[in-house]
Amino acid sequence: MEKQKPLILVTNDDGITAPGIRTLISIMQELGDVVVVAPDSPQSGMGHAITVNDTIYCDPIKEFQADAHKEYRCSGTPADCVKIAVQEIMQRKPDICVSGINHGSNSSINVIYSGTMSAAVEAGVEGIPAIGFSLLDYSIDADFSHCETYVKKITQEVLQNGLPKGVVLNVNIPKLKASEIRGIKVGRQANAQWVEDFDKRTNPMGRDYYWLSGEFVNEDKGEDTDEWALANGYVSVVPVQFDLTAHHFIEKLNGWKFNA
Repeated sequence: MEKQKPLILVTNDDGITAPGIRTLISIMQELGDVVVVAPDSPQSGMGHAITVNDTIYCDPIKEFQADAHKEYRCSGTPADCVKIAVQEIMQRKPDICVSGINHGSNSSINVIYSGTMSAAVEAGVEGIPAIGFSLLDYSIDADFSHCETYVKKITQEVLQNGLPKGVVLNVNIPKLKASEIRGIKVGRQANAQWVEDFDKRTNPMGRDYYWLSGEFVNEDKGEDTDEWALANGYVSVVPVQFDLTAHHFIEKLNGWKFNA
């Protein structure tokens, strides 16, 4: 009896036409049966937003409705895409969800703003092993060819070994030639942040408006972080958990006089 192929859900936050997701789809077709549910327009920086005050449309793209490759464009957020894929579109729960390949970094603090990672996290909430993939190149013309080996290998390892409940993987790939990448480094999220600045302007009607800008500041000198790995030519893999409880502070917090 032929072994059933893995069922793979593919999504992203850059939109269904982005080159990154087209590369990811191609790689996943080598590993299993693919269903794509992705935003119909860019959703970068949406974090884990969901649509609650508007309708959601999710339309099949007819040219991609072969048995092993179905695609749907969704009007919602990346998290919406995963929810609607699992609840309404897929015949069974996928064996894995892969999100990306994002145009730009999702390392360090960026993980909390990322639509790419929020889609992966939403899959994790649904009990699905999940990975978010990002390339440190923001260009729409980014070359994803050197990502293929690492995306395929990491996905195969997750399919074979699974992930603990409540954990997803955040994978970032440096913008280097394939020959320059030194391998894969597992580590932690660097303790870094954005120092924001708002460029204030006034429109012709006299109303003030703002453009958000800022500088990424990393003061974490550890050599076990995602930022260190990327700066030193490695693909970074960080296990991310969506339980945000600060467990180490519970005992001390219980000593406060809340009920006095």
